[in-house]
Amino acid sequence: MATGGVLWPAAARLLGIAFAAGVLTTGCGGSGGAEARGTPSPSATPPEVLCTRIVAYWSREVLDSGTYGDYQSMGLSNGQYEILRTVVDAARAERKRQGTDAADEVIDREARAGCVERYRSGGPGKNPWQ
Repeated sequence: MATGGVLWPAAARLLGIAFAAGVLTTGCGGSGGAEARGTPSPSATPPEVLCTRIVAYWSREVLDSGTYGDYQSMGLSNGQYEILRTVVDAARAERKRQGTDAADEVIDREARAGCVERYRSGGPGKNPWQ
């Protein structure tokens, strides 16, 4: 019993020190940083770039499989899904004319153009889920 009584206060002190160090580290990390000023992190990826990546990815998947999935299961908004459908239509036509490499170029170009237009004013508009 005596051993348990001796270890408990030591363990409690170590936990207390670890907790205090964590709180101090966490507390100091956010003060005065970009989060405190309300500005985005310099490493944040712009929404039009994220949109372009996901639309291009799913456009290739749809083009290869020949079938569309549910936009929500793809992680797309309704507006991004509309971009995807336009991109796939253009890519299918280009693949028939010029082949797969040309279709890939159309996907990249059209996905970028559609997403840049969608996020030109900073967001999707009045209805963010669209």
